[in-house]
Amino acid sequence: MSIPVSRTDLKEWCLRKLGKPVIEINVDDDQMEDRIDEALQFYQEYHFDGTEKVYEKYQLTTDDITNKYIYIPDLTSPSSNNAYTGITKIFPGTGTSVGMWDVRYQMRLNDITTFGSGLGGYDMLSYQMRMKNLAMIQELLVGKIPIRHNRHGNKLYLDWEWASDAVAGEHIIIEAFKVIDPEVYVDVYNDMFLKQYVTALFKEQWGLNLSKFEGVQMVGGVTLNGRVILDEARTDIDKLREEMSLKFELPVDFMMA
Repeated sequence: MSIPVSRTDLKEWCLRKLGKPVIEINVDDDQMEDRIDEALQFYQEYHFDGTEKVYEKYQLTTDDITNKYIYIPDLTSPSSNNAYTGITKIFPGTGTSVGMWDVRYQMRLNDITTFGSGLGGYDMLSYQMRMKNLAMIQELLVGKIPIRHNRHGNKLYLDWEWASDAVAGEHIIIEAFKVIDPEVYVDVYNDMFLKQYVTALFKEQWGLNLSKFEGVQMVGGVTLNGRVILDEARTDIDKLREEMSLKFELPVDFMMA
C-alpha cells in the first residue's frame, strides 16, 4: 500500500478507492484539484490537527500607531498571507516608559539581593507568590487588552490608547492559530479523515457529472445512473462531517457568568 505524501499521491489513492483502473472514474483533473482544495480547507477549518498555536513576535511601527491597527500580512511571508485562522490574544511588552518607580522594579531592587540571606529575605516561592498577586491585581484593575480581528480584513485592532500605550520599536507577542501547510508537513496527506473526505468529494463530483446523462443508454444496453453514486456520496459526506464535529473538532470556547 502506497502512503500519500503529495497531492498527486492523495489523488491517485482516492481514485483507486473508487475503483480505478478497473472502473473509469469520470472526473476531470481540474475538478479533482478543486475537490482537494475544498477538502483541505474543511480540514484546516475544523480538524484539531489542521492548525497549530503559535506565538509571533511583532515590532510596532509608527505606521501602526498612526493607523491604530496592525496589518496582519506583515507578520508572515508574502506567500502565506492567509495562514492564520484566528488571533486569540496579545502580550504587550513592558514599555520603555516604565521607570524606577514601577512597583515591579522596586520589588526586584529591594528583594532579590536578600534571597536566602536569613535576614528577613524571601525565598523563590514567596517571590513567585508575590508576583502572581501583582499579576492578579493587574488583571482585576486593568484587564487584558481587547483585540478585534477578522482574517479576511487582514487587520488586527488593539483597543488601547495608542498615543500613550504604544511605543514605536516596542515588541508585542501575538498568540494565533496558523494552518498546517501540507506541502511542508506531508503527513497531512496520509490523514485517514482527509483521505476519506477527498474520496467522498470525488465520488460526489463523479455522480454529478454522470447525472447529466441520466437515462442515456450506452452500447450493450447499459444505462447510466449517476443519481445512485451521487446519493451514496452525499450520505458519506454527511457522515464524515458529523464525525468531524463529534471526534476531531475542538470544543467551542464559552464563558459562564
